[in-house]
Amino acid sequence: QVQLVESGGGLVQAGGSLRLSCAASGTIFSINAMGWYRQAAGKQRELVASIGSGGSTKYADSVKGRFTISRDNAKNTVYLQMNSLKPEDTAVYYCNSEISNGIWYRDYWGQGTQVTVSS
Repeated sequence: QVQLVESGGGLVQAGGSLRLSCAASGTIFSINAMGWYRQAAGKQRELVASIGSGGSTKYADSVKGRFTISRDNAKNTVYLQMNSLKPEDTAVYYCNSEISNGIWYRDYWGQGTQVTVSS
């Protein structure tokens, strides 16, 4: 079984920074893409940023230049550094990873971590 455990959310003032972490554990043969999604109250879940196994990255237009995604393959961990936070960044942030057990790939989700940005 595979688990994704997120940490690093919290309450911060506008203009501040937070760093989210997501560690994968369990029966892991390899990890393909890793990413962060967010869901604000009353809205659909949206992609914030993703990173491929080779390090290629993709960002939502709303966070480009402010957020940075990175990964540590030795630790099976993905990070999201969030700078210049805005109230509209308030949401529950979810980690997502495409993980292989050596036979097939499957999508896994973390439990979510709340990020609240006050104005």
